[in-house]
Amino acid sequence: MLGVAAVLLVAVRPSGRLAAQGVLNQFSYDNLRLSGIQLDAGLLGASDLTGSTVGGLRVDFGRIAPKVRLLLGLSYFHSQFDQRAINRFERRLDSIVNPSTPDSIDLGRISLSDIVGDIDFQLVFPQGHGITAYLGTGISVHARNGNGAAINGTFMDDALDVITAGLNGTMGFEFNLSRAWRFTVDGRGVLSSGLRSVSLRTGIMYRLRAGREQGAGSRK
Repeated sequence: MLGVAAVLLVAVRPSGRLAAQGVLNQFSYDNLRLSGIQLDAGLLGASDLTGSTVGGLRVDFGRIAPKVRLLLGLSYFHSQFDQRAINRFERRLDSIVNPSTPDSIDLGRISLSDIVGDIDFQLVFPQGHGITAYLGTGISVHARNGNGAAINGTFMDDALDVITAGLNGTMGFEFNLSRAWRFTVDGRGVLSSGLRSVSLRTGIMYRLRAGREQGAGSRK
């Protein structure tokens, strides 16, 4: 029995290594090149913030694997903290500054802006008839700035002015308008320190010649 098990182990291990090597061999930097440029805009909802609009620029650098493409993006939004978050901030400050006289602090309006740079890897699924679906994941860097008349120049302002990292998840569709132009619908979720957000965006992408050759479902 031990001899049979040893033979099976020797037989399976090389095949497993070959399978793993086969998957890894599909990933290559050789096909990475500027393939498309996209502008998008939409609605964003985030924890502790009121609803806002978001706009962005996305650059497609082509396929890092046969069905996986690499995109770099830059987005921006500006929003206000909702009243529930403001009340929470005020209670915390009251407990520190004025523990004997609660509810004596009024912070007014506090806003938050976020400049987001991200890297996405998207798995594409051609649907035929000029439609491509995709699922993606990636990482992001957030440069945030808090602002408010009552907090400017305080430790609370410093606490809101941060640079932090996040994780992204995307799901969307591309619709071919022509050989070069695409209409996009994109849902994006972001999990980062102190903030969770979900956005729904539409956009227009212009595909360069390299992107047209790689794109699935292109019209001839």
